Amino acid sequence: MTDDTAALELRTLIDERVQAIARHDALYLADAQADDVLAYNVLPPLRLRGSDQVAEQTRAWFDGYASGPGYEVHDLQIDVGGDVGSTAFLYHVTGTLHSGDEVSMWVRATLVWKRIDGSWRIIHDHESIPWDPATGRGLTNLEP
Repeated sequence: MTDDTAALELRTLIDERVQAIARHDALYLADAQADDVLAYNVLPPLRLRGSDQVAEQTRAWFDGYASGPGYEVHDLQIDVGGDVGSTAFLYHVTGTLHSGDEVSMWVRATLVWKRIDGSWRIIHDHESIPWDPATGRGLTNLEP
């Protein structure tokens, strides 16, 4: 398999990720992860280890929304070398929480993928938002 073909496969997996979020399919999202994935997401806790923890956090994320979450990927960059690849992108998450608060924020994301037994799996998931050094608070209102 060429790196170009692998990049197309990763593009398809990102598209499937967006579709899984739209249908609140935490199981699909967990299955895309390696069993021993290491994840640093924007939601607590500080660190997740293993696809079971990722699935639990994802279900809690979905359950927090009365409407949504919407999830749009922008500025996708894909790099592949053999059986390892990375995808880096911005995503825009939108929706209404059960509290009635509206969410519209941009998040930076990098996923590291490894081909395991012939299938691409996420081995590392890192998400972040910029922070203001003057206040020490995350900046959720920035736009590209």
